[in-house]
Amino acid sequence: MYNEPQQRIDRNALKAWRMSGIISSTVYMLLFAIVLYLTLRFDWPVWIALIAGAAAAVKSFLEIFLFPKLKYNQWRYEINEHQIELRHGIIFRIRTSIPMVRIQHVDTKQGPIMRRFGLSTVTFSTAAGSHEIPALTEQAADQARLQIAKLARLSDEEI
Repeated sequence: MYNEPQQRIDRNALKAWRMSGIISSTVYMLLFAIVLYLTLRFDWPVWIALIAGAAAAVKSFLEIFLFPKLKYNQWRYEINEHQIELRHGIIFRIRTSIPMVRIQHVDTKQGPIMRRFGLSTVTFSTAAGSHEIPALTEQAADQARLQIAKLARLSDEEI
């Protein structure tokens, strides 16, 4: 039977993802302004600008208010001596188990928005690809990175 991961990402992930949504929304609104200008300048049909404006508004609402909350509510992870369990996804729920013996590299990364909120992402790679645990506090991310590195090294020694 599958045990649900219990660890949650940091609550500040909501703020970081909303800030990212605001930046994206600014781009959408600029594109809408360009379409509106072109509609007025070249006498295009008004429905083009209306559709562009509606699309920008809907996309902005989704990225600022809805998606961050849904993503936060779904993200769970668990690190134990044998594997890392991940569960995430809004529409499609993804459950991933990564055996410690398969992990080849582990790292933390932090962009400017995440840095502003004191968050980092733990990334780990296997031969099949890479995975991540987003939006952990810097301290929790460093602890997770060290724990995964230690457990992966122990797993290599057992082979």
